[in-house]
Amino acid sequence: MLLATSAFRRGPSSSSVARVLRQRAPPQFLSTASTSSVGDGDDKNDDGEDDAASSPADVDDAAAADSPGSSDAVDTPDEPSGVVTPDETAQPNNDGESAAAASTNNNEDFLTTMSLRPTEVVNELDRHIVGQPSAKRAVAIAMRNRWRRRQLPQELLKEVTPRNVLMIGPTGCGKTEVARRMAKLSDAPFLKVEATKFTEVGYHGRDVDQIVRDLMDVSMSLTKKRQMEKLRGEAKLLVEDRILDMLSGPEYSGTKGQRESFRSMLREGLLENQELEVDVPENLGGAAGKDGDGTVLAFGGDSNSMNVQAMTDLMKKLGGAGGRGGRGGPPTERKKMPISEAREVILEIELEKLLEKVDLKKEAVTAAEETGIVFIDEIDKICSSRDFNSKSADASAEGVQRDLLPLVEGTTISTKYGNVNTDYMLFIGSGAFHAVKPSDMLPELQGRLPIRVELNGLTEDDLYKILTVPEANLVKQQIELIKTEGVELRFEDEALRQIAKTAAHLNRTVENIGARRLHTVMERIMEEISFQAAEMEQESEVVVTKDLVKERLSDILTKSDLSKYIL
Repeated sequence: MLLATSAFRRGPSSSSVARVLRQRAPPQFLSTASTSSVGDGDDKNDDGEDDAASSPADVDDAAAADSPGSSDAVDTPDEPSGVVTPDETAQPNNDGESAAAASTNNNEDFLTTMSLRPTEVVNELDRHIVGQPSAKRAVAIAMRNRWRRRQLPQELLKEVTPRNVLMIGPTGCGKTEVARRMAKLSDAPFLKVEATKFTEVGYHGRDVDQIVRDLMDVSMSLTKKRQMEKLRGEAKLLVEDRILDMLSGPEYSGTKGQRESFRSMLREGLLENQELEVDVPENLGGAAGKDGDGTVLAFGGDSNSMNVQAMTDLMKKLGGAGGRGGRGGPPTERKKMPISEAREVILEIELEKLLEKVDLKKEAVTAAEETGIVFIDEIDKICSSRDFNSKSADASAEGVQRDLLPLVEGTTISTKYGNVNTDYMLFIGSGAFHAVKPSDMLPELQGRLPIRVELNGLTEDDLYKILTVPEANLVKQQIELIKTEGVELRFEDEALRQIAKTAAHLNRTVENIGARRLHTVMERIMEEISFQAAEMEQESEVVVTKDLVKERLSDILTKSDLSKYIL
């Protein structure tokens, strides 16, 4: 009964609250300020007092009341002014400065990730990608040039622009994987788009400006995730005080011994099954930093659409207009849950409150502008051969190239996070260029992709290395999957050689799809083993031999020989 009723206890007068707040450490000050939005809704006096303690405007009034002419009974003349300044005046008034300093430090953090030397980048790429040394060197140099540019004087910094790259090579040779691994190494906002998905301005479809908007969504997600990891330790310190506030009331109410007894029981795990009532924001599911920027669509549609996003923002504002304390906070839902579950929920709530002090939008825009990478795949599909004088009527053809020109050269795009400049973004084009040549692109676009890298088609030896060299190769994946059934799977070296030989043969005779052919061959071999593995005895062993590979792939080779005669 004590646990059920103590959370609804009213606090003392405002003078007592002010006296206690001056004697508390900064982490506890943050804990008290955050109590108002999750505590009991009927405790209006406590909410008002907490708002007064955490509001910068009211802090200024409190500072004015501390003047010699003040008649406030709490601020006695003989009390040192240093007691008031750290907790009441300096802390709230410096929120803007601390947020700006945090933003500067964070910008330095994500820029230092680009300081890998070119040899280190190539070595990291070699762990996952076989061959293609020229492409690896090109992206390694591009990454290093990002870091070099940041070391230049300010007057020269604005003049140096990134050297965009054009990768030319058959499908399945590793063009996309090189760019994706590069983005993971630099921890930079990375976006892969298909050039054929966009249409010329004026036609129904997506225009190329959406590329920058999508990149900003990625940048915002990365920025929020990075900030949440930095603030998680500070938020964990506040969670215990929040739970104690719900169990025994705020720290300034009740006896100190009672609160400490609850604290010791909480740390010993004796209260894990005790239920609490927590006001959970409705959008907390998206606020965990895992699925984008924390927004939740209340209706269907593309989350990247400007119209849908505008409607979502409007619905959120309308839903939160009647927020507690008149501050327009997000709508909440009161839920009853045990402490073991409430701990994670309260942690996310505290993280969201700490994130409010960080200018996420500014940091995300800076990250996208300075380190953003856009990989435009299938860029050859929007080219038409100049051998013919006829013009294509396709809305996804040369008109898209003309629209890409200002984007690649550098322009300002309006997004929901603000204006984003593309002057220093790195653009990587990619295409097979089977039916057309790179010279068939618009001359202006060719000039904006100065670095050209030709990737070689995969040979039989390359396919064998793909099966064995990368850390997460296909063979290791299959072994670990079957191991979950308690069955030991083993591939003989001759079997792997036969798999690579068959894949190379199919690429030559049917269609060259590069390393993706290995997936087709491997799944055909593993089909029967994967089906029977759950029925096998524990710790049994299955060996894939060369004869087994030939047997499973014999029908594929027969069909491929006949397929070239079928119209």
